[in-house]
Amino acid sequence: MTTMKLLRPVEQKFILHWGEMGTRWGISRTVAQVHALIFLSPQPLTAEDIQERLGVARSNISTSLKELQAWGIIRRVHVMSDRRDHFESLKDVHEIFRLVIEERKKREMDPTLAVLRECLAEAEKDRATNAHTRSRMKEMLTFFETVSGWYDQVKGWPTSTFVKLAGMGTGLGEKWRKILGI
Repeated sequence: MTTMKLLRPVEQKFILHWGEMGTRWGISRTVAQVHALIFLSPQPLTAEDIQERLGVARSNISTSLKELQAWGIIRRVHVMSDRRDHFESLKDVHEIFRLVIEERKKREMDPTLAVLRECLAEAEKDRATNAHTRSRMKEMLTFFETVSGWYDQVKGWPTSTFVKLAGMGTGLGEKWRKILGI
């Protein structure tokens, strides 16, 4: 059980919840909690700072910092007259979201697309494969290619475009229904 020293109750609540959500998203609780702490911090933190605040083993902190750096959502920074490494989170939540989506696409969607393509190619060569099975694989591949293609088109949009799009809320759905005639 972590002690979460030096944290306000609201910070503790946020960090604990972020850790719980991390496990639901397939990320370790500690990695998510380290990110939450760094994200909330007004100044860069050292591994020792993080360990003291979260009460987590130093080895877990080091592993978590490496993972978060690999995702690109935190970075190492240097502080004048301090030889230790400090870490800060990206501040723009939209950019964090984009990086997480990009990484998840690389880790989950791209391998799935590759396997679906291989399976469909094998199924089409093997005429003993049921037509229904081939059809279902093709349907799944088409879906994944469509989503991946859509993502590839919009990933370069400026943040302001995403903010405007999100701000349209239900109005966006209404406009699309009119355009599509549904």
